[in-house]
Amino acid sequence: MPNLEIDFVRTARVFKALSNPHRLTLFLKLASCLGGDSSLDTSDEGIEQCQLEQAKTLGLAPSTVSSHYKELRDSGLIRMERQGKSVRCWIDPKTLELAKSVLGHFPACMKNSNCEKE
Repeated sequence: MPNLEIDFVRTARVFKALSNPHRLTLFLKLASCLGGDSSLDTSDEGIEQCQLEQAKTLGLAPSTVSSHYKELRDSGLIRMERQGKSVRCWIDPKTLELAKSVLGHFPACMKNSNCEKE
């Protein structure tokens, strides 16, 4: 593996946030809602309605969904910023790039016959 400058603490926080199936589901749903724009402006009521819908879909309490969003924010995967009565939400491209750069080194191993196969 090449010598990499990796912030291991930050990277571990990202993977820990995505290791929970509910948070992963919420993150992917948010990513699909944002589409190519990667940001969403909505009201507090819009965020609340979205959380209620996702809570119902996942069979979770709205407060649990809110906690999962907090974990995603704390890991740096998503950002939320209040702008007056609305909330802007976006996926942090630098954090995604960090995860991608770490995972991007696995294909090189897979091309070698030195990798153990299942």
